[in-house]
Amino acid sequence: MSSIIYQKSTMVALLEGVYDGTMTKEELSQKGDFGLGTFQALDGEMLAVDGGFYHLREGKAVEVEAKDVLPFAVMTYFKGQTEMILDDVLTQKELEQQLEAQMSSENVFYAIKIEGVFKQVKTRTVAKQRKPYPPMTEVAESQPVFELEDVKGTMVGFFTPNYVAGVGIPGYHFHFIDEHKTAGGHVLDVTVQDVKVILEEKTFLELDLDDTQRFRNANLDKENIREEIEEVE
Repeated sequence: MSSIIYQKSTMVALLEGVYDGTMTKEELSQKGDFGLGTFQALDGEMLAVDGGFYHLREGKAVEVEAKDVLPFAVMTYFKGQTEMILDDVLTQKELEQQLEAQMSSENVFYAIKIEGVFKQVKTRTVAKQRKPYPPMTEVAESQPVFELEDVKGTMVGFFTPNYVAGVGIPGYHFHFIDEHKTAGGHVLDVTVQDVKVILEEKTFLELDLDDTQRFRNANLDKENIREEIEEVE
C-alpha cells in the first residue's frame, strides 16, 4: 500500500546506542523507494530517492554497497499527492510554515520531497562508532558539520506526529543530496531559493522492532525522550 511507512527499529533505540545493523539494502528496497536511515555502527546517513540508495559520510555521497547493513531506517513508496512551487528565498522556519499549510492534519504522517535550488544547506553525517557504543547524545557532541551554498539537489524526509516521539523523530526529519549525488547529509538548517515541494499523506505505520539481545536489554523507557531527540537532531 502506498499509504504505508515502514520503519526499522526506533529512535529511542538509537539514542541508547543500539547501532548494530540488522537489515541489508536489498531487504530495505522491498519496503520502499524513498526514505532515510543510518548504517552499522552509526557510520553516516542513508538517503533513498527515486529507487536509488546513497550512503552519506563525511559530507560526501556514494551508492550504498551490498555489504552495508542498517540498524534504523524509515521507508515508503513515494507517489506524491500535493505539489507546490516556492520561488522565494525562505528560511527553514518559513519553509515549515508552507509545509504545514498544505497538511490536512498534524496527527498523520507525511513523506516530503523538496527539489530545486537551495541557497544554503547545513548538514551533518554522524561518525562511525566503536564498541562499547556510546549513547547518541555523546556522539552528537562531536559530529562533523558541512555547509553547501547555492546548490541544486533534493531533500528527502518525513513529518512525524508529536505523539510518536521515541518511536520516531517528532516533527520534520530531512536528509539532503546534491544533484550530482556526490554530497549530502542529515539536514540541520536550510534556506531554499527556488524549489518544488511534493507531499504525500501516510496513515499506516509498519514498525519492525530490532530482534537482538542488545535491543531487548536496552533501557528504552526514557522520561526525557523529546529533549534527547532535540539534542541529537
